[in-house]
Amino acid sequence: MTPRMTEGFHRPLHLYVTCILVLATALLCVPLARAADWNLETLMHALAQRPAGRATYVETKTMAILNVPIKSSGELRYAAPDLLEMRTLKPRPQTLVVQGNQVSVEADGRRRQFSLRSHPEVAGLVDGIRATLNGNLRALTRDYRVTLEGDAARWSLTLVPLDATVRARVRQVRIGGRENWVRTIAVQQADGDHSSLIIQQHAMP
Repeated sequence: MTPRMTEGFHRPLHLYVTCILVLATALLCVPLARAADWNLETLMHALAQRPAGRATYVETKTMAILNVPIKSSGELRYAAPDLLEMRTLKPRPQTLVVQGNQVSVEADGRRRQFSLRSHPEVAGLVDGIRATLNGNLRALTRDYRVTLEGDAARWSLTLVPLDATVRARVRQVRIGGRENWVRTIAVQQADGDHSSLIIQQHAMP
């Protein structure tokens, strides 16, 4: 399938899950800390101090069913306690919004909505993401095996879902940052598909 042929391609549910994961983790912004104080608790404390965030992104997605990677770009937004939004601007507009238990996807003038309650595997993943954004270490480690490497100048956070149903869709997420910015995000799906993002943070007005 060529990039032109993908214009009519509709993402299955597991790719919506990946989008939710990506848009949420993309908004992490970590205040600087002394090297001796840098640990997972420090990171989560910093996240708890940030009730909202927005950013622009460029994503490259590699999929087994496509001959070439798909590139897209747009805007990301998070607002505590439960609003997540991903607005794709190129190559074509699409908006994904998660608020409360509701997920809405709008593209080509049509909107699809579904409840997280009807998709427990998605709900478990979203709950873990919200725990990350809210700085809730206890909730995060309940749903993920979490590994933090490096220091504030150059760090990497790896999230591996503990629930088998979630892990059947997303194998792991690896977030890379330098100083107080998240710079890269790599999402590895269980089916072998892979996406990577370059993030540009913006201050909230």
